[in-house]
Amino acid sequence: MTQQEKVGAAGACSDPLTLEEQALHSEAVFEGVLLQVHRDRVRLPDGQEGVREYIRHPGAVVVVAQFDDGCLIFERQFRYPLRRVFLELPAGKIDAGEDILCCARRELREETGYEARDWKHVGVMHPCIGYSDERIEVFVARGLSHVGHARDEGEFLEVLSLRPEQAEAAIRAGEITDAKTITALFMSLPHLDRA
Repeated sequence: MTQQEKVGAAGACSDPLTLEEQALHSEAVFEGVLLQVHRDRVRLPDGQEGVREYIRHPGAVVVVAQFDDGCLIFERQFRYPLRRVFLELPAGKIDAGEDILCCARRELREETGYEARDWKHVGVMHPCIGYSDERIEVFVARGLSHVGHARDEGEFLEVLSLRPEQAEAAIRAGEITDAKTITALFMSLPHLDRA
């Protein structure tokens, strides 16, 4: 049987070998304000032992907010780890125990000053599967009305709007490189007005 024949319709390998790893021991290496770094000793599928280091993240939301004219809300924001300004969609961290829709509503209002009448959850993405358990819940928001922002202390950003085709062109041109923005736009395309 060829490797191609082993791949099923869903794209999964049909090899009976389990791929799951079993945690044997876990330790917190670092606990910060936002992130926790862990190091686990694990049993590998072949019975050997290995080490896995990863970041625990509380999760986040990203909002694809569309005006009645079809334009989408974007932000320009300085991101310290890469020391540059990024063009991205409104997003933010889920607080402990917070409902994901409540978080999406809060982040859109705080960062952009807009509230939305209509909300649709379009899925979840996992941006850093090799080293983090972070998940980002993706929402589309419509029926926007401006009520004024309520940004966190120390949060600085510029709000602007782009048509969906401008956003797609910015991705192709390398002007938008933020993974959550690219993924959220792709996931949201079937739910956007494309007049």
